[in-house]
Amino acid sequence: MPLKGIKVIEMAGLAPGPFCGMILADFGASVIRVDRPEGVFSHDCLGNGKRSIVLNLKSEQGAEILKKLTSKSDVIIDPFRRGVMEKLNLGPKDLMPHNKKLIYARLTGYGQDGPFADRAGHDINYLSLSGLLSLFGRHKENLVPPVNLASDFGGGGLMCALGIILALFERSKTQLGQIIDANMVEGSAYLGSWLFRSHKVPGIWGQPRGQNLLDTGTHFYNTYETKDGQYMSVGAIEPQFYAILLKKLCLNEESFPHFYNFEESKEKFSKIFKEKTQKEWCEIFDGSDACVTPVLTLDNVKSHPHNSARGTFSVSDEVLIPKTAPGLSRTPGISSVTRGSTPEHGEHTIEVLSEYGFSSSEIKNLVSSGIVHSEKKQAKL
Repeated sequence: MPLKGIKVIEMAGLAPGPFCGMILADFGASVIRVDRPEGVFSHDCLGNGKRSIVLNLKSEQGAEILKKLTSKSDVIIDPFRRGVMEKLNLGPKDLMPHNKKLIYARLTGYGQDGPFADRAGHDINYLSLSGLLSLFGRHKENLVPPVNLASDFGGGGLMCALGIILALFERSKTQLGQIIDANMVEGSAYLGSWLFRSHKVPGIWGQPRGQNLLDTGTHFYNTYETKDGQYMSVGAIEPQFYAILLKKLCLNEESFPHFYNFEESKEKFSKIFKEKTQKEWCEIFDGSDACVTPVLTLDNVKSHPHNSARGTFSVSDEVLIPKTAPGLSRTPGISSVTRGSTPEHGEHTIEVLSEYGFSSSEIKNLVSSGIVHSEKKQAKL
C-alpha cells in the first residue's frame, strides 16, 4: 500500500478529522487515535483499523508522552480550534523542533486567522460562509444543505488528506515537514471551484436559484418520482442523449423542446414517470445513453448489478461500507472492513507505549497515576 510505514497521530475529534485519518489508514498508514479520558467517541464510525491510546494531555506527563509519540511519527492531525494545542504546549512550535520531518495538519472550520477563527461552527455554517450553500435548493423554496457531506468530508477531511499527501511528497525531496492549514470554509470553496468559475458562462447559470441548467431548473436534469414511490434521475444534457430520452419516453422534441418550456415539461415528465415503477423504468433505460438511472437507497445500493459486479460495497456488522477509492493498480488501498473493528477507548494504550520505548514499570506508573488509560476489548460471545 502506498502509505505503508507512515505513522500518523490523530487527535480524537468528530467527522472531518476521523475521515482524514481513515483515508490515510485505508492506504496503509499506521494511525493512532489519541483519545481524552473524559470523552469516549463511541460514535466515531470511521475508526476501523486505527489504534486508540488515552492520554491526559492536561497533565505535564501526558503532554510529554504525546511529544515523544510525535517525535517518532510522520503526521499529526489536529482537529481543534485555533490555540487549543498551544495551551497544552503541543502546538507546532512545541512539537516540530523535536522532529524536523513532522507534518502538522491543522483541520478547523474557519482557519488559523481571521475574525471567525475562534468561533464554533458546523458543516452548514462553513458551507454558508463559502458561498456555496446559496446554490442548493429549488426555486422559491428554502436552501437545502446537503447533510454534512460537502464541508465536513469534502472540504474538510478529504482536503486535509490531500494536503498531507502533498506535504509527504514534498518532504521526500527536502526531508522537512510543514504546517497544513486545512479549513472547511476554504476547502469547500475550493471544492466548488467549477461552480465559481462557471458562474458567468451563458446557459449554465444566470437565473435565480432553482431555475438554472443543473439546479433543477430544467426537465432534463432532475429527479422524478415513480409509481412505487421510488425515484429516477435524469441527466440528458447533450442533444444526442436528450433525443434518446424522448424516444424511450415515446415523446418527440416538437412537444418537448430541449431548452424551452422547462416548467411545463417538468410537470409532464412528472406525470409520465409516475405511470411506471422504478424497476419498469430501469428495464426501459438500462443499456441506453439516455442518462437515466435509478436513485438507489442505502438498502438496495449494494445489490444493483453495476455496484455488485465491481464490489463497490461490503457489509460489516450489518453496516454498509463503501470500497476504498480511488483504485490503484499496483498499490491499492484496503477495505476498512479488512483492517479490523473500531478500537475501544484506550484499547491499545499499553501496546503503543511499549512500541514507542516506554518500559513496563513506566507504563504501570502512568496507568496508576491516571496519566494514561488502558481498556482491553471485550470479547464477543
